[in-house]
Amino acid sequence: MTTSTPTERAEVTARLGRFVDEMKRIVRRGLPPERTARTVAECLAPHLGADDLLTARQCESDPTHYRQHVLHAEDDGSFSIVALVWLPGQRTSIHDHVSWCVTGVHTGREHERRYELLPGADSSRLIATREVVNEQGSVCGFAPPGDIHRVWNGGDSKAISLHVYGADITRLGSSVRRIYDPPAGER
Repeated sequence: MTTSTPTERAEVTARLGRFVDEMKRIVRRGLPPERTARTVAECLAPHLGADDLLTARQCESDPTHYRQHVLHAEDDGSFSIVALVWLPGQRTSIHDHVSWCVTGVHTGREHERRYELLPGADSSRLIATREVVNEQGSVCGFAPPGDIHRVWNGGDSKAISLHVYGADITRLGSSVRRIYDPPAGER
């Protein structure tokens, strides 16, 4: 993954600024993680697809791997917002997260495969449980445990998604808690 430098201050459009303010109000409520994720997802949905959400620079891709643009990291570490830009075929590893997470497809579509570990099993017993195609405007929110997945652009054009994490990924370096080996027969 290519990422924008965490020390850079992202340009904030007026719409993105309004969303950041909404996020601050939601996070300050101190709701349980799953409820926070659902509330953030509801808040994010109306912004997806809006031409004035991201700058042209925040929509730039990388030819070798999906690109992450850090849009905002709250000073107290309570949340961060990134835009992921995917060219066709680019994908993540199978992973889970350090905190609650909300994703919303801004343009294009993302494919997602969700997984579970069999009870008491190591990562060699990872099984795929669901595959979904998230179209433009789709949102989903989740919280650990139960957030193991892989995401990729299976389409033929660029896709952009917004991800909101209940942690400051500029301090942590990533939203990923663990990376898993693919199940047997899956590359």
